[in-house]
Amino acid sequence: MNIENALKESMSIAGAMGVALVDYESGMSLGTSGGGDWLNLEVAAAGNTDVVRSKLRVMSALALNDSIEDILITLHRQYHLIRLLDSVSARSSLFLYLVLDRDQSNLALARHYLKRIESELQV
Repeated sequence: MNIENALKESMSIAGAMGVALVDYESGMSLGTSGGGDWLNLEVAAAGNTDVVRSKLRVMSALALNDSIEDILITLHRQYHLIRLLDSVSARSSLFLYLVLDRDQSNLALARHYLKRIESELQV
């Protein structure tokens, strides 16, 4: 699955409001879908690179021998799900960033679908 199809599949998840594929080393998005005036995905993608980098630094400082599967940020009306991509390559610095409407989504199903999309994504 290419980037465009991965973004399209992500937007088909119930409650999806916006999605971005992001490189956390550069802070740049490789592609976005959804969002709008109320959700600037380019700004959100760049900001969430700081979240990922910070968590990776903490894990390194604690000498945790593990990897991040995903990071969840819950707001009153939204879920912000950051899924780090392991299956794209052995040394991937990419993550999928998905914003969900909390009232219209199922978080467990969204995580399941993102895992499937990750496994099929070719960058």
